Amino acid sequence: MAVYSIKDLEKISGIKAHTIRIWERRYGLVEPKRTATNIRYYSDIDLKKLLNISILNQNGFKISKIAELDDHQLRDRVLDLCVDARSSGVQIESLMVSMLELDERKFLNVLSGTIIKYGFEDTLEKVLFPFLDRIGVLWQAGTINPSQEHFISNLIRQKLIVAIDNEMQNVSVNGPRITFFLPEGELHEIGLLFYNLMARKEGLDVVYLGQSVPLVDLKVVNQARPADAFFVSFVSAREKEEIEKMLQNLRDVFPDTPFMVNGLQIRELQPKLPEDFTVVSSIRTFKESIRLLKYSE
Repeated sequence: MAVYSIKDLEKISGIKAHTIRIWERRYGLVEPKRTATNIRYYSDIDLKKLLNISILNQNGFKISKIAELDDHQLRDRVLDLCVDARSSGVQIESLMVSMLELDERKFLNVLSGTIIKYGFEDTLEKVLFPFLDRIGVLWQAGTINPSQEHFISNLIRQKLIVAIDNEMQNVSVNGPRITFFLPEGELHEIGLLFYNLMARKEGLDVVYLGQSVPLVDLKVVNQARPADAFFVSFVSAREKEEIEKMLQNLRDVFPDTPFMVNGLQIRELQPKLPEDFTVVSSIRTFKESIRLLKYSE
């Protein structure tokens, strides 16, 4: 069983520690245990309950009314709200709970309902990407267990691979060639898989290399199947200077080929980009880059 400090609860739930303490005293919503030195700590059960409370409270439920619900009623209200919600925040919080519970069925129910409501592309961009960014930061900070992050990531990965396989059966390739890869040491593949899917939908000729590709191997592949563009993503924590050096190395090795870059570290650190490197921040910017690539041919 995981153990959380009140600061951990604040980071994961977004509820201020001061508010959590008020809810403890006034309503008894969570009941922390104490160490031998009288320091509060919380369990997985406390965290999951607080996340559910946060979902209802952010959607207009008064805390005094929430306090009257038992655990089953609380869970049912959250599930009902998730189905009807217009805000992606509810789905993100619900996915957080399913991750903490390692509840595959709940995760898939939330995901399927969101896809039906918003469509596959919007669900990935507006719900799953912000969710993955959030848990990635928490994982790097040591606030959540890596196994919880891997559990959810693999479920999303399975969904994307099925969608890619279906696209490969149905779409004819008539566009320029784009090579997708993650640099050496980078293992977070969800964003790369998603844009791989989008490229196939647009009729591009895709070479997908996946995780942790050494530069020397990238050169060998490119000699066999020269790329009209590369797509690379940076999610794992790195120093800004390290990313800038890696990007410049890519430009030096492939001086005439455009690159598309994305990922949490690109958005957070905003490294200086070499010439003809484009940040892909959304489906819209990706499609614009593809149009330019097609036009240049």
